[in-house]
Amino acid sequence: MYSKTIVPIGRRAWLPLALVLALGAGCATYSDRTLAARNSLLKGDLHGGEAKLNGLLGVDSSRDLPSKWGSETALTLLERATVLQAQGHYRVSARDFSAAEKELELLDIARDDVGSIGKYVYSDDATKYKTTPTEKLLLNAFNMVNYLAQGDLAGARVEARRFEVMRKYLRDYAPDESHGAFGAYLAGLIAERSGDAEEALRYYDEVLAESQAPSLSEPIRRLARLSSYRTPRISAVLDEAESGQPAQPLPAEIVVIVKTGQSPVKEARRIPVGAALGLAANYVSGDTKVLEYGMFKVVSYPDLMPAKSVFTSASVRLGESAVALDPITNVSAEISREYEALKPKIVGAALTRMIVRAAAAEAARYAGRQQSSGLGFLAAALVEGTMVALDKPDTRSWSTLPARVQLTRIAVEPGTHEVELEVRGMGVPVRVYRTVEVAQGGLAVIDLTTLR
Repeated sequence: MYSKTIVPIGRRAWLPLALVLALGAGCATYSDRTLAARNSLLKGDLHGGEAKLNGLLGVDSSRDLPSKWGSETALTLLERATVLQAQGHYRVSARDFSAAEKELELLDIARDDVGSIGKYVYSDDATKYKTTPTEKLLLNAFNMVNYLAQGDLAGARVEARRFEVMRKYLRDYAPDESHGAFGAYLAGLIAERSGDAEEALRYYDEVLAESQAPSLSEPIRRLARLSSYRTPRISAVLDEAESGQPAQPLPAEIVVIVKTGQSPVKEARRIPVGAALGLAANYVSGDTKVLEYGMFKVVSYPDLMPAKSVFTSASVRLGESAVALDPITNVSAEISREYEALKPKIVGAALTRMIVRAAAAEAARYAGRQQSSGLGFLAAALVEGTMVALDKPDTRSWSTLPARVQLTRIAVEPGTHEVELEVRGMGVPVRVYRTVEVAQGGLAVIDLTTLR
């Protein structure tokens, strides 16, 4: 008689729980929604990836900006801007980067507490995406590329000033850490071409703090004749025999930028509660003992996962001569290092939410026991299961970022030049030819972005 009574109750109680869990499992994250676009890019189908991003933005064409801005719109626009740049559509790419930047907020890693980070861990349809400092620096660097590729030095200077604002923030909060060698290189180039030798040397010194950049040796020697700015790194480049020599005019130059591979992307991940506590015990709020009574012994949070990269290296030739590329920025390493520094807070925020869940489940269990021991268990399961189902880790990140950036600069005679670029990795190497016209003392910028 007892079994006939309790089984139907159990079935009825588990139905809403199963339904909620099913609904929760069906909620797509940002990485899920952009997967089709990223898969197109991985196959080399840039137009297909662009079209899929336009679908997510609710527009028919990349000529259009979205009319409505949700919590993911600005980030998706960043993705489209990157794809447009890879196709050489520099004007509309610059427009997209600028429009997205106005809508984005900065994740203040230095000052945000666990409570603030908690809002970053789980999706909130009303919350704008917050870029990390590395992403913000790269946004400005990529837009400098757009303006330089168009020959728009004035527009490039504006973007370089925006880059400097973020650099100053990073220097203030983490003076011992270096950030953004790629952007610093471009900002130095812009300053050099604008006639500000000291500003150019300052930026080039920041590049040398992070990366060996042999392509900067000759520009630094030339600029040192125009400015007295010196640091140990700048002095190490200079030849004392050159001091006192007259300044040389700017040469005609070709700057080649190659961006290959894909950076890690965020995906939902679950780890055991014990492992999470070991990682983030100092950032947990609440009584961790209640976790012992919870049904769900795993913590869900957004983690960085390696992305597939088709191309891992590149080479450049001008005529019969091979030209070395400087490995200026390992974007994957910077993104990963930044995330790992933040990870204990992220996991701590996830555990804190889990404690709240477990406490609510215990309250439901106690209330249910007043009627029936079976109902107490089911009530707790329903409360905790519902909260687990509603936990949707925020997997938003700039998923079309390259894994690495290389560049070089070549002094040339004025005139027409053909540059050969080759990218290698998985499968057959791909060779691309670009023809540029360089005026006396002028500058031409070639950008190759593989997005895979």
